[in-house]
Amino acid sequence: MTAPVQPALDGSVPSPRQTKVQRQAEDYETWLAEVWPIFIAAAATGRTFTTYQIADTHRLPTPPNPQAHWGRLMTLLKDEGYIRTAGWACSDRPTTHHSGVRTWRGTTAARRTAA
Repeated sequence: MTAPVQPALDGSVPSPRQTKVQRQAEDYETWLAEVWPIFIAAAATGRTFTTYQIADTHRLPTPPNPQAHWGRLMTLLKDEGYIRTAGWACSDRPTTHHSGVRTWRGTTAARRTAA
């Protein structure tokens, strides 16, 4: 049984709240194939970003081993020349309590790849 919906003061009925569902990838290679182009596109913008900002914006799946695979992805992108470190920021991830995280910025090579 679902709870009744309380109409707003103007009489309109609000749309139901969507809960955020996080997908878990089956294996590393499948996950990497899905997230790689998203991060390449983010690098091509040239703006500074955190890993979580891109993952959250695009609703990317969680890797099989989140503690290792997110960092490995960023290391691969850096080694391939798509991103460089830009500094540090407080994390937007709700579970980190604003701890420090690395920020990234796309390289000139990443912007040329997108063109």
